[in-house]
Amino acid sequence: MLLDRGYMKKIVIQSEYITLGQFLKFSGIISSGAMAKMYLLENSVLVDGVNESRRGRKLYPKTVIEVNNQKYEIGRE
Repeated sequence: MLLDRGYMKKIVIQSEYITLGQFLKFSGIISSGAMAKMYLLENSVLVDGVNESRRGRKLYPKTVIEVNNQKYEIGRE
């Protein structure tokens, strides 16, 4: 579930974590999981303020991701 909280959008997950590649697809930034690797090579994605290029990076609740000048926070249902 994607909730818009003003400047930060919240991604609500039901599992313990979501991978960065899954996040990119779920949030609509990319259209397929296969695009994740190339997207991360060509674009800056910050996870908790640190540049991240691993599509398998685990994102847990309260993790903040910044991509395309938009911030997202992982939340748990």
